[in-house]
Amino acid sequence: MRASDRVTAAAGDRLSQDARAAFAPDTPHRIGVAVSGGGDSMALLHLLGAVAPWAGWVVEAVTVDHGLRPEAADEALFVADFCAMHGIPHSTLHWHRPEGAGNLMDQARRARAQLIADWARARGIGHVALGHTADDQAESFLMNLGRAAGLDGLSAMRLAWTDQGIRWARPLLGHSRAALRDYLRAQGIGWIDDPSNENPRFTRVKARRALQALAPLGITAESIAASARNLTAARDALVLATAQAAEVCVTEQDGALRLDPARFFALPDELRRRLLLAALLWFGGADYPPRATQVARLGLALAEGRAATLAGLRFRPQGDALLIQREPRAVMPPVASTDLWDHRWRLHGPHAPDLRIGALGAGGLAACPDWRATGLGHETLLATPAIWQGQRLIAAPLAGKGAEWQATLSPSFGMFILSH
Repeated sequence: MRASDRVTAAAGDRLSQDARAAFAPDTPHRIGVAVSGGGDSMALLHLLGAVAPWAGWVVEAVTVDHGLRPEAADEALFVADFCAMHGIPHSTLHWHRPEGAGNLMDQARRARAQLIADWARARGIGHVALGHTADDQAESFLMNLGRAAGLDGLSAMRLAWTDQGIRWARPLLGHSRAALRDYLRAQGIGWIDDPSNENPRFTRVKARRALQALAPLGITAESIAASARNLTAARDALVLATAQAAEVCVTEQDGALRLDPARFFALPDELRRRLLLAALLWFGGADYPPRATQVARLGLALAEGRAATLAGLRFRPQGDALLIQREPRAVMPPVASTDLWDHRWRLHGPHAPDLRIGALGAGGLAACPDWRATGLGHETLLATPAIWQGQRLIAAPLAGKGAEWQATLSPSFGMFILSH
């Protein structure tokens, strides 16, 4: 065997090991792979498919056609043909962009994640692999650097996380784009290059070209990834410190939070900021926090003892505490009684197809004569979950109505800090 062939084989072995280890210590029965037809995702699909027989899992592939480029349909067919040839089940999902203005790329990214999560749940798949590489990591770092991002924005991309009931993983995050293409060539596998990857209008393409220009300085995808990992270690220490601070100065009370002002304002500025951000994201379920200027104004108002509102939350002094609660007008619309409501609530009881979870509201609270005995305030209860059958209130667990129903938070505030 030639030396170059031995190097290629060794690189392939490393890729296979990382692909197999991506879901440890879990041993999933079925794994979904998001495949666009590009080199990164095609390499991931082939690696996971090759590992599957001895790993004990079944691989299924999914392609999302956003309909934004005429070539997208052909790319989906390319993936479908490859899967048919290799005996891998494949699905193509279609996204129809809603009317109206907005960030097209962000809308497409969110739609892709939602479509894949829905597909996975429908197929009984709890684990989905994505083909991000060390180059994606480096490009994201440069893009976030251009936005003056802080520690969180400059830290490494997550190797794995859980969202919408799906365990997502990036098995190839430690490998370069070039290494994956070398692997595909060695296996005789083709791929499709997305023409938008060369369009300088896109920020990521600019970051990719900037990375090439920085290479003579030793600033490479590998060195940036190493720096990002160092920043991740620092971020993780801050996350732990934030969770410990929450244990000391925050009390969770049936969906609302009570802060001990003396202990809260004794914390370092960064821990106070992180606690406020955690509260904003835990209540609202947003992917990103409000702008830094808005959070700074919120912190100033609280320091001055003033009430404030931000991102669907009310912050107000109450005796010797600072109360944080959901604004009733900001809660999620009704959902099926078995679904997660308002990003945090699950209800347990005698579910039925015609039952919905929605906000208790003023009308529902009026139908709960014993609500004062719960010890919860009027404003807090308005935004709590209730079971409705049409316009009829069936149960309001936190307002003392319907003993057969219980409401739980998923996750708790402390767990949310640690997991996000």
